[in-house]
Amino acid sequence: MSELWPAPRPLERVDRVVSLPGSKSLTNRALVLAGIAEGPSVVRRPLRSRDTLLMAAALTSLGTRVEDTADGDWEVTPGAFDRDAAIDCGLAGTVMRFVPPIAGLGTALVSFDGDPHMRLRPIGQVLSALRDLGVSIQGDSLPFSIHGLGSVPGGVVTIDASASSQFVSALLLAGARYDVGVDVRHVGKPVPSLPHIEMTVQMLRQHGVEVDDTDANRWAVAPGPVRAVDHDIEPDLSNAAPFLALGAATGGRVTVRGWPTTTTQPGAELRDILTLMGCEVSLADGDLTVVGPARLTGVDLDLHDVGELTPAIAALCALADTPSHLRGVAHIRGHETDRIAALATELGRLGADVTEREDGLSIRPATLHGGTFHTYADHRMAHAGVILGLAVDDVLVEDIATTSKTFPDFATAWTDAVHGART
Repeated sequence: MSELWPAPRPLERVDRVVSLPGSKSLTNRALVLAGIAEGPSVVRRPLRSRDTLLMAAALTSLGTRVEDTADGDWEVTPGAFDRDAAIDCGLAGTVMRFVPPIAGLGTALVSFDGDPHMRLRPIGQVLSALRDLGVSIQGDSLPFSIHGLGSVPGGVVTIDASASSQFVSALLLAGARYDVGVDVRHVGKPVPSLPHIEMTVQMLRQHGVEVDDTDANRWAVAPGPVRAVDHDIEPDLSNAAPFLALGAATGGRVTVRGWPTTTTQPGAELRDILTLMGCEVSLADGDLTVVGPARLTGVDLDLHDVGELTPAIAALCALADTPSHLRGVAHIRGHETDRIAALATELGRLGADVTEREDGLSIRPATLHGGTFHTYADHRMAHAGVILGLAVDDVLVEDIATTSKTFPDFATAWTDAVHGART
């Protein structure tokens, strides 16, 4: 069994200012685009976590140079993708899904595998689409391999992306380098996490790539060069969730520095969600401040487009004085773990009155108690556990180290925030 970590509980009302590491989503997209660009570029203030280090290692294995600069940035020089390679995806969906479409551009045999649970995460739609676009693939799920033929014909492809928006982003990121580009059409239930596709489209356009997204459920990328562009990485707004919850759950004040005025990150929705829960939320001079209420109010929310926030929001709802209903997130059953089932189990283990729905959770006020909160090797589940620990004594979070996926040394940063040090 993994080590149990006592979640810290504040001894007084908090008043904190925190700075957060960079966005995983932006960092890994920037790395992929830099790896297929016309020339060298720099990724400034990148997140350095397990997921992004795995992406940098994957690109390096293919022949791209990813080098540290004196300022802590990454300088990326594209390579020829002519080396046989074994890619470790870990638990990074972006590595498993974003790297195969560019591996097909090379002339090497590239194999993919990852952590045991990664073999359960969906990838079949991407592999099927790549076959239709002219990529040679062996296998239908992790582990699988790609034999690059030096180019990818591209063209029109139809997929069901209702399990993950990354299916669409994966094909779009590489599409400009395909002979005739790529025209991705989605059929099925609504695509979740649309802000992440908007993020991909915006970054492609920054690289001079022509993208047509005027029609619903269709994204067409024209063939052409990918211009080398330097990227400044925003703080990870989804990782802001537990820190803002620190203010919300304690009736205190927490300010997150460097909050962008406009962004495609789904975490931006925290502003509206926390307001609905009774918090005072303000943005001034790049600082987002949340002041928690005396009592949290439950919410009825469709989180379809911001599913990654569900664990943190569910934990706050378990601390609220009125019922909550979180829906529209059936797709998070295919994330690092089945997050709906895991949240129902772990919240219930600590006394929450929670009902698991097909696409979400219903949570009613209840008296919570301490105990072990299991994380299932899922960083977002760990966030939920530490949020409960803000208001409940003796919460033990199992495997807090899983947070290294997107936040190096989260445990230290969290303890400092709860007990008074500035991060």
